Amino acid sequence: MASTANDQTNRRDASGWSASHYNKTASFVYSLAFTTPVLELLAAQPGERILDVGCGSGEVTKIIQEVVERGDGGVVVGTDLSESMITKAKENGIKHAFIADAQDLEYPRDEPGFPEKFDAVFSNAALHWCKRDPLGVLTGIRKVLKPGGRVAVEMGGFMNAIGVRSALHDVVRSKGRDPEELDPWYFPSMEDYVKLLVTAGFEPTHISLTPRITPLPTGLYDWLDLFARNSFLRDFTDEEAREIMRDVEDRCRGDCRDASGKWAMMYTRLRFTAVLKPDEMLNQ
Repeated sequence: MASTANDQTNRRDASGWSASHYNKTASFVYSLAFTTPVLELLAAQPGERILDVGCGSGEVTKIIQEVVERGDGGVVVGTDLSESMITKAKENGIKHAFIADAQDLEYPRDEPGFPEKFDAVFSNAALHWCKRDPLGVLTGIRKVLKPGGRVAVEMGGFMNAIGVRSALHDVVRSKGRDPEELDPWYFPSMEDYVKLLVTAGFEPTHISLTPRITPLPTGLYDWLDLFARNSFLRDFTDEEAREIMRDVEDRCRGDCRDASGKWAMMYTRLRFTAVLKPDEMLNQ
């Protein structure tokens, strides 16, 4: 009975996500220890209007909301592709949130309380899922920002999770599938992302690539089940996916588990800020 209840709680929505599974396995994503650097880059101010792209279950969005609501007109709007995440974000106190694809951002300007334009756009641990159209993300952000508005983002960058990702590629390749075709992640270098920003009409003001050891409280298998099962391994049966995840776990045991049995992996975080250039500058 307990197993059935747990399966119900962790049931994924149409986008492949479960907010409860995410909160149980990857709460480190929104921990203050890991989000403080990008929140400092955002430097939200009372009264500002801020859009959070890929807000997840809303924990970081709530921090921003508490700051901006100290001033008149301050509002935060959260977006996420996952219905489960948006539902949880609203339960966590996010007043304005809606389902949207960051790669094709459609913004409901007629919704009560939603501003016409934003002072800033924020995103934490989301844009590396936008492999299909990373330029489309910035194009959508440009449409909702006021002239001179700013962007503050943290996402996976070049060499993120490289050991685990390499093991996944090797195991999937051994099953006769092309891992490059199935890999859902976009981990750009600083140089590549600067080019994207400039192409989209932004002026980069800060960019850095920071390695970070990330503890995995429930282990690597659970991390794979959360982040890879319904993306990288979406075309495999449950039995095949479990076999692949166990194989990856075995291959990474020596590098990702310490002598006490605790799991961790090396993340690399791309952090950047940029401002939207005025239209007259874009036309020069």
